[in-house]
Amino acid sequence: MTSISDYMGTSAVVNVKRAIEAAKQHDEFHALLALTEERALERATKIDETEVKGRLAGVPFIAKDNFLAFGAPTTAASHFLEKFNAPLQATAIEKLEVEGAICIGKANLDAFAHGGSTENSTFGPTLNAVDKERVAGGSSGGSAVVTALGIVPFALGTDTGGSIRQPASFNGVYGIKPTYGAVSRYGVVAMASSTDTIGCFATNASDAELVMDVMAGRDSHDATTLPDFFEIADVKPGQKIGVIKEFMTDDVDADVKKSVNNYIDKLKSTGHTVEEVSVPLLKYALAMYYIIVPAEISSNLARYDGVRYGKRAEAGSLSDLYGKSRDDGFVDENKRRIMIGSYVLSSGFFDAYYMQAQKARTLLINAFNELLESYDVLIGPVTPTPAFKLGEKASDPIKMYLSDMMTVAASLTGMPAISVPSGNTNSGLPVGVQLIGQRRSDAQLLALAKSLEESV
Repeated sequence: MTSISDYMGTSAVVNVKRAIEAAKQHDEFHALLALTEERALERATKIDETEVKGRLAGVPFIAKDNFLAFGAPTTAASHFLEKFNAPLQATAIEKLEVEGAICIGKANLDAFAHGGSTENSTFGPTLNAVDKERVAGGSSGGSAVVTALGIVPFALGTDTGGSIRQPASFNGVYGIKPTYGAVSRYGVVAMASSTDTIGCFATNASDAELVMDVMAGRDSHDATTLPDFFEIADVKPGQKIGVIKEFMTDDVDADVKKSVNNYIDKLKSTGHTVEEVSVPLLKYALAMYYIIVPAEISSNLARYDGVRYGKRAEAGSLSDLYGKSRDDGFVDENKRRIMIGSYVLSSGFFDAYYMQAQKARTLLINAFNELLESYDVLIGPVTPTPAFKLGEKASDPIKMYLSDMMTVAASLTGMPAISVPSGNTNSGLPVGVQLIGQRRSDAQLLALAKSLEESV
């Protein structure tokens, strides 16, 4: 693994060439869908020639391929956008480029970010960075793997229900899901607009702090963005931390629980108080998520019809054009979520399902707010198990959805959550611990993670 500091004080051209060569050497992991080699080298040359240097001058990075970016098509790992060249760049990428960072490629993902393993990519799965027989996690699996392999020191991802945190845990890197609205979603292919967040993968907490500090802040193109509240801070001593009881059940893998308990011991040894807490409503969180999110997906994907842009099928009528284009352009998981979403939004079921899920979501938000009045941070596993084998859950959507049971709550409540590497299983698979905080406490979560990183 590499860190941002490894690239400082070195020629940007040298850095970019080094990263591109590393990407080509690790091609068997299928973590990248495209390299933006020509544009990256042009930018690197300009950075080397200018005296204006940003905080990330000459540092290469990779973006998940649902970020609009110049230099390669933005496919969202789907046939629909296979040849779509973005007319603009995502705000997050623009902010990084202002500071001198250089995007060298686009990472693989589950098509339209629908999935938890990166097996739903139209272009084939990404392999886990530690064990090539296992999944990378998803939907931001490619971004996690390029970071874990040391191709780049950080990569961008999106997290709607765990899509950064879960692959970060599976590959042994940091994964940051910020407070909802902390980073602009402008220029990123939408999945579920009320839970989509823009975050990053990094190999250490300091790098994650820097990247999030650069990307955070208000954007006139995204009305949901918050005023810039992210400010790198020192850790608050003697914090009160709650271990979520519902996340530490007998259904959780023994190695995962052991890893969480080891992290708890570190917290205690550095002066923090740790107590068990309970959020009974968590047993309904997954059901809430898989009603609300498919509803938003069905609305957001309605724009892909074969008319305005993207894949267009041969058809004799307008209705056939819509149907055939969508049938060819979407993978099975896309279609499944559209059907679920359309069903819960339909007449007769809107009140029974969608509205009830939204009411339950409000109760969950209130429960977390109340708990976080007494505790600084909540802790638990990221997922019930380490990375599972390729194909193990691909044929059973319910088993795949259950992998999200510990990550969806932070997404539904809009709270920041990070996956912190916390060791390996007996068989050598990485395991992450999840830290959750009150809205706008992102910097404090990272400061806490950094303090433990430095104490070991």
